[in-house]
Amino acid sequence: MPQDEHQRHRHGPGAGGATEVTEFFTPRAADWDSRFPDDGPAYAAAVAELGLRTGDAVLDAGCGTGRALPALLTAVGPEGTVLGADLTPAMLEAAVRAGRDGAASLVLADVTRLPLRDGGLDAVFAAGLISHLGEPGPGLRELARVVRPGGRLALFHPVGRAALAARHGRPLTPDDLRAEPNLRSLLARSGWRLESYTDEDTRFLALSVREG
Repeated sequence: MPQDEHQRHRHGPGAGGATEVTEFFTPRAADWDSRFPDDGPAYAAAVAELGLRTGDAVLDAGCGTGRALPALLTAVGPEGTVLGADLTPAMLEAAVRAGRDGAASLVLADVTRLPLRDGGLDAVFAAGLISHLGEPGPGLRELARVVRPGGRLALFHPVGRAALAARHGRPLTPDDLRAEPNLRSLLARSGWRLESYTDEDTRFLALSVREG
């Protein structure tokens, strides 16, 4: 995958509002998968570390074209439940065209206001989500609301912070939201305990547990 192009697009609109994010992704949805064809193994590896069990209920928050959905379904099995939520209708339409609606129930929803009951999920997978939350704290608290105590959250990116910063031609600064101390504090204030943190050139993966 051309990771630099992928990250430029994923982070292009910045931490803006819902309208800004939708306007950014709508024209890019149709050929999103063809631009970034090599993500599959990285997504599958991240899903494997989420620790899902047969029969679990899991949400892909900001699922886009649904790259993680087949791996999530494999992890929870036919007895499990997989939901994919995204704010951009065109992205969900692309997921359907790719046949990934067979792996999950797709929901048009803002992940900061999910139409889900409290504590109904065992886990959430979120790829490239935090940078698109205008207010990350409330967004993470909403994810905590819909996950049971002891449930898990995976925050994933296909490249690490340093690689991403270099490809954007900017320095990696201490105030980066995904720097471990900053992210740990943000998660703690939002109902999560950071359990493991990986920041490598080839991926970023932060796994957290829902405090109860």
